[in-house]
Amino acid sequence: MYRLFFSLLFKRMDPERAHHLAVAWIRLAARLPVLRTFIAAALAPRHKELRTEAFGLRMHGPFGLAAGFDKNAIAVDGMSMVGFDHVEIGTVTGEPQPGNPRKRLFRLVPDRALINRMGFNNEGSAAVAERLAGRRTVFRTVVGVNIGKTKVVPEGEAVGDYVKSTRRLAPYADYLVVNVSSPNTPGLRNLQAVDHLRPLLSAVREAADQAVTERRVPLLVKIAPDLADEDIDAVADLAVELGLDGIIATNTTIARDGLGLTSEPSLVKETGGLSGAPLKSRSLEVLRRLYARVGDDITLVGVGGIENAEDVWQRILAGAALVQGYSAFIYEGPFWSRAIHKGLAARLRTSPYATLADAVGADVKEPA
Repeated sequence: MYRLFFSLLFKRMDPERAHHLAVAWIRLAARLPVLRTFIAAALAPRHKELRTEAFGLRMHGPFGLAAGFDKNAIAVDGMSMVGFDHVEIGTVTGEPQPGNPRKRLFRLVPDRALINRMGFNNEGSAAVAERLAGRRTVFRTVVGVNIGKTKVVPEGEAVGDYVKSTRRLAPYADYLVVNVSSPNTPGLRNLQAVDHLRPLLSAVREAADQAVTERRVPLLVKIAPDLADEDIDAVADLAVELGLDGIIATNTTIARDGLGLTSEPSLVKETGGLSGAPLKSRSLEVLRRLYARVGDDITLVGVGGIENAEDVWQRILAGAALVQGYSAFIYEGPFWSRAIHKGLAARLRTSPYATLADAVGADVKEPA
């Protein structure tokens, strides 16, 4: 039914307009008590065997919404209502910014992919912090906050910009993510080099500890799939050295060649980050490499090319304690999370593992 709806309506609509319309509908439904209860019962049934704990946080399951969908924390309860076990908002920058000029979001329907060059369009950390502070919780949801660099801030002043956002947002974050891997902010990916990343993560950690004294806010870093293997190893080693709580692998890719893309060539050539099914193989490869390097010392979050329960299961076996998705939600619709949870529970029942935690990294670990 949804695929017919997508073909008749959303596919014919500008992708960004369609996104805002879908979010508006989800927000409206989440505001109506009887309707949201009915929708949650239909789309977010709980499976006890999927209960997950990561960096000290308990969740109904391992499957969450990746950053980029809800940039300004306006639909947290709505996305929980449709079945996501955690919601990562953002990317949020120190100052508000409009992002790149439109048109900046493109569907590659035959490839089940998206290209975006949004450019961190958001209301800024002060406004988002105020919204989170005033949020009336409807559904108990783990909320991650993803922060990035304001475009006009020079690279040499990036640390201060991240610290500003940290001080404002850490009190409302169940976990905090430093995004240094979007391809749509000039110079941002330079911060993935360990010489730049070490002082940045150290400063954010210190700022979070100062802003929130009654608990430790888990800190993660999100990396690009385009890093060379030796750079992935370097980030992994740095994360262990600094005692980070997690690494998110991966963000979108700037690659086009070798991905087997079949969409209209003019679309494929659009600049920006590619997400969706074509990213699946590389994201899984990066995840496996990270887990082989850090083992269970750091929580890994797998994202990129997630389409179904089998994809989630493969990420767990490769070392991910949590898995996130976004692009396939556009193509699969509101029953997507329900199908993933049902399929994942079935895979766990027929596996040799008693719990999801037992399955984490099983394909990478050395045989006993």
